[in-house]
Amino acid sequence: MSSADLKEEAALPRSDREPYRPWAYDLDATDVYIPRITPGQQRWFAAVTRSGSRKQYARVLVLAENTKAKRWEMVAAVDLDDPEHLPNIILDKDGYATAVDASSASLAAPVGVLRTAIADNFATGGEKTGKKVFTPTEASRRQTKVHDQTTRKFGTRGTTRFSSADTEFPDAYALKTATGALVIFSHTHTQHDAVAAPGLQIVPDKLDRAWLNAPAPAFTYTFTCSDVAGVPATPKPSSLLGYGCRRTDAKPTVPDFSL
Repeated sequence: MSSADLKEEAALPRSDREPYRPWAYDLDATDVYIPRITPGQQRWFAAVTRSGSRKQYARVLVLAENTKAKRWEMVAAVDLDDPEHLPNIILDKDGYATAVDASSASLAAPVGVLRTAIADNFATGGEKTGKKVFTPTEASRRQTKVHDQTTRKFGTRGTTRFSSADTEFPDAYALKTATGALVIFSHTHTQHDAVAAPGLQIVPDKLDRAWLNAPAPAFTYTFTCSDVAGVPATPKPSSLLGYGCRRTDAKPTVPDFSL
């Protein structure tokens, strides 16, 4: 996601580029959650950092050790829509958090179910599984709004179809909460735009410069996203607490006018 940001920024005219600002986090407004790690497990920890004049904004971070590169990397950074909805993360008597297997059937929605439901939010507006797995939240409503608005943008002159895709980053991180687990993970989906009839073409906008060189009758975009959800241990809907997506690929494709 970060590499995609840099690639798109470099392809913009200089007048449209945002000045680079080094990022930093206020340690006095950051809660760090370190799980106990058993030998052989990947080492990682999570943090919730707050900003704003009233500390009204919150972001969930996950940092993990890259054993091949021998360094620590920030592998997720997801803004929460409402910090008040962050579930209470349980600490043991020594102050450690408890790591949870995000794919465990002990959770009401293992991470695979969460990814499927999010893909459905984009693909159908949540009509198949999204609205069953997730209780209505600002984040889930934003995803269904993307479906509703984007699939109508061409009117009768074209179509947009969202589909799920295998994620390049299957790792998921979860911490035990008072009601279940806080799960941080990524998902990938595609967006296929196509004209409705021969002779029409789609003109890429300025953010497409890094990926696309010329108009074409159809494009497929790939989006890589980070998500954070509160998942109960009992059979209840989960809460999507925040997400962020970046376009990480785009290419012209051949439209199917038989559809």
